[in-house]
Order: sequence, then C-alpha cells, then structure tokens
Amino acid sequence: EREAKIRTEELEAVHRRINKFNALHPKNMIDEDNLEEAIEAFDMGQEYNKWVSMLTANMHLGPDYEPLVSEGVQHLNKIPIIWLELADCTGNSEGFIKSAHPKIDDLILQYISLDYHELLMAASGDQSESVLDSIIKNDAGKYILIVEGAIPLGMEGKFLRIGAKGETGHALLKRVAKNSAAILAVGSCAFDGGVVAAKPNPTGAVGVSEALGRDDIINLPGCPVNPINIVGTLLHFIMFDEMPKLDEKNRPLWAYGFRIHDNCERRGHYDLDEFVLEWGDEGAKKGWCLFKMGCKGPYANLNCPLVKFNEGTSWPVQAGHGCFACGAGKIAFDKYANHRPLEEEEDE
Repeated sequence: EREAKIRTEELEAVHRRINKFNALHPKNMIDEDNLEEAIEAFDMGQEYNKWVSMLTANMHLGPDYEPLVSEGVQHLNKIPIIWLELADCTGNSEGFIKSAHPKIDDLILQYISLDYHELLMAASGDQSESVLDSIIKNDAGKYILIVEGAIPLGMEGKFLRIGAKGETGHALLKRVAKNSAAILAVGSCAFDGGVVAAKPNPTGAVGVSEALGRDDIINLPGCPVNPINIVGTLLHFIMFDEMPKLDEKNRPLWAYGFRIHDNCERRGHYDLDEFVLEWGDEGAKKGWCLFKMGCKGPYANLNCPLVKFNEGTSWPVQAGHGCFACGAGKIAFDKYANHRPLEEEEDE
C-alpha cells in the first residue's frame, strides 16, 4: 500500500511538471491537435501506441508511465529549442528530416519546436540572426540548446565562421550556451570532436564540453545519433524537470548503458566460434559474427541493436557491416574504423 502511494505521488508529480509547459512557447502555432490529426491522417494510431510503449520501456520506466510519456510527447513543441550546426556533415539533422512516407519518428521530430535550426529554417542572413537573438533574449533560461558538430579552436576559431558578421563557431556557442536551460551535444563530433578531430586534427577541433569548459553537457554521441535518443532525453527533461541518469561520459544510461555485443543478433555465433573470415564467404551468407572482420561491438556502448534505424528495420551489423563504435567519439575514427580486429594490447 505504501509503495502504491509513493508511485501515485510520483506519477502526479510528473503530470504537474508536464502541465507547466502548457503556458510556455505560445508563439508556436502547432499544437497537440495537429499531432493527433497527423497520426489519424496517416492511420498511425496503433503504431503510435507501440512507439510510446517502446520508448517508455527503453527509458526504463514502468507501464504506468505510458500515458505520461504520451502526454509529454504532446508537449514537445512547448519548449523553445535552438539547434546549432557547427563543424559537421549535418548527418544527425538529415537523419530525421525524411518527408516521404513519414513514420512516427518523423512526425514527432517535425513536431518538436526547432525555433532556430540553420539547416531547416526558412529564414537566412540577418533575418535568421534576429530570430536567434530574440530567442536568447526573450526565452533566457527556458530554451534548450542542441549542438551538432565539433568546435574548431585552431587559429582562434577562425576555421569556422558563421553569419553575416563572421562570428566564430566557438564564440557563437558560448553566446548561446550562456542562458540555456540545458545543453545537448548531439552526435560524435559534438561529443569530443569525432571525425573532425581525428588525427592530425589540423583545425584543433574539440567537443562541446571542452569548448565551453563545462562538465554538465548531456552527450548523445553516434554517427549519426538515433533520433529516439534525442526524443527520449527531451521527454525525460519534460517529465522529471531534470536530465536522465548519466554514465561517466555524461551519456544517458537508458540509451548508452548497454554493450552492443551483448544485444547483437549475431552474438550466438560469437559464442559458437562462428565468424565471417572474408567478405562474401559462407559465414557472411549465414549471418555469422563479424568480430574477425573488425566489428568493435564488444568495445561499444549504445542501444543500436535494441532500437535500430529506419523505422526500426535494421542497423549496420544486421545489414552486414561491423560496428566501429561511433559512439566512442574520435577514438573510433583514429583506431576503430577499419576491418581489422584490435591488437591484443589495445583490448580493454
């Protein structure tokens, strides 16, 4: 009875936190009715319910939280969000802007209020800078900053200049980060420089945390990051008024607390010493383990095998290519991104 009371109070507290966003961001013209209409128009009611159940389970929340997760999704457009593109390939952005035959992931991510996003917004030039300045001023302490891409520090940051005034990426990041409610570093480049910082790193690229000299950045590495990990982290912020539990690298445990090797569909073949030894051999045709072809799944922590990509249909190892531990950051590009097993002295 006591546990039931505690659970009820906890659920009520989450509900109150979600409702506080009702008054936030009134200029956003997309509301929950639009989301419901879109779901109905694309005949996605059942798919949406499954998606909510999947996301709730992946966030390590009980079934009682499903209605609150659904309610939280409907409030995702109430939080002002600034998305900065720095030294990157825009892969994380492109990962969720598909418009043909949209699925639930697409609808949810298009529903999120991306007030400033250099890749997606219609405004440009001085007009886009005015939008950014307005958000920083009027929504100070309320907006969430999402950063994609590394930050070049070489030549005083001059390897990356943005906007009509030629502001360096580093200066822009510091200016926008100052009054944000929370900062998410999305993708491996924003985590620690990623491929941009791979040796010899001529631009002196670093990740968001190092560029700002802060240890409170929420890291969501991946190349690209799975959109579900972005949505789940934002939902946790809405529901609990705080970011989720993090590992030693400031990555959400609910998404990065799993070793890829342990959840891989080819793991059984590893245990049976059944390995692909050459591309196209009999083992490859039978879906055997890719470890001897350079798969770094045993050294990587991510939920790729659990949530997958492309509407949950597949992920690299299932498609036949080994994992190179992209979520580990620049070390993946310096040492892991090849078709060779690690040398024994490098195994950890």
